Amino acid sequence: MAIEPDINAAVDRGEDIGSMQPMKIDEGGPRFRDAVDLAVELTGKSAAFRSSLPPAVRTALADLVRAMNCYYSNLIEGHDTHPIDIERALRNDFSADPVKRDLQVEATAHIAVQEWIDRGGLAGRATSLDGLIETHRRFCEKLPATMLTVEMPGSGETVPVEPGALRRRDVQVGRHVAISPGAVPRFLQHFAWAYGRPGKADAIVALAAAHHRFVWIHPFLDGNGRVARLMSHAMLLDVLDTGGVWSIARGLGRDASAYKQHLAACDLARRNDLDGRGALSEEALAAFTAFFLTICIDQVDFMAGLVEPDQLRPRIHRWAAEETERGTLPPKAVNIIDAVLYRGELPRGEVEAVVGTGDRQARRLTSALVDLGVLVSESSRAPLRIAFPATLASRWMPGLFPDRRA
Repeated sequence: MAIEPDINAAVDRGEDIGSMQPMKIDEGGPRFRDAVDLAVELTGKSAAFRSSLPPAVRTALADLVRAMNCYYSNLIEGHDTHPIDIERALRNDFSADPVKRDLQVEATAHIAVQEWIDRGGLAGRATSLDGLIETHRRFCEKLPATMLTVEMPGSGETVPVEPGALRRRDVQVGRHVAISPGAVPRFLQHFAWAYGRPGKADAIVALAAAHHRFVWIHPFLDGNGRVARLMSHAMLLDVLDTGGVWSIARGLGRDASAYKQHLAACDLARRNDLDGRGALSEEALAAFTAFFLTICIDQVDFMAGLVEPDQLRPRIHRWAAEETERGTLPPKAVNIIDAVLYRGELPRGEVEAVVGTGDRQARRLTSALVDLGVLVSESSRAPLRIAFPATLASRWMPGLFPDRRA
């Protein structure tokens, strides 16, 4: 949070770049070898999970994961907007309550930026100065005016947050006093140099370090935590080609207290001669790296378990049986879902053969599933693809996010 009044020029007090060293864990030490073991495990599990999904299922899952990412990233910031409300906002169905509406708008802003990232918007430049500025600008320019101000402690002065603008004030976050505002461009240039170089294993090990050093620099007046998580998502896309089908944000959001404790510990100065050679604690950085990569592995395992055919299909069948009994879903509709899951997509002309009925009944079944948001297609004649609506997540994918509270 900002603590200094505005100044005409962003002052650079000449802080040494070395004050944020080490940028990475020492490759010659045991802490690095332990991190590499986690990186290798993550690489294998992520690749296996992604390759197990048909392309159409991968696309549908990535859409749901974007809402999940948004929910948990907002939750870390103290903003609770359930994915069902996020999904409604994406259909322009906003709450009449202005506070809830603003939170929905914030959510759509986050999802728009992540979709841009998922489509390659930050490919190869997640840690670059221009990439970070563009990420902040794209997110903030879509926010409501009520979320584009910061209140100064003490004076109560309200200061606007300019989308994509590096801060021009001194700031303090917890006990950490960030570098002077004029020094931010220098430090970000070194940041980009340190984390933008190729090398897969090295890049995976450096994910947590980049995440912390970015928030340590605190380049923007507000929104740094969210940009850091979007940056990490983009880095994972680059180095692991995740396809966006799993999320670090869920793991960080579910253990937000430990996440924030690790970030604060990484702010600490080197403890002794056994704690690396930089100004900051390498031991704390290694601990955060282990925490970060372990969460990534846990999230891959969790998502892979959710969409495992032997687990997902029985849950869908139970849902379909219950909905059929209630009269909200026609009999045999689940046959279409099974076919789409197995094949990835289903031409509309083949629905009749799948369900063993006449054309009119096949169209009625298709319409019912489209109306429920379970199936989607590019047009009225395009093949049918599976969708994973947030409204059904608690039934189809329990544990993905909390059930909506009344």
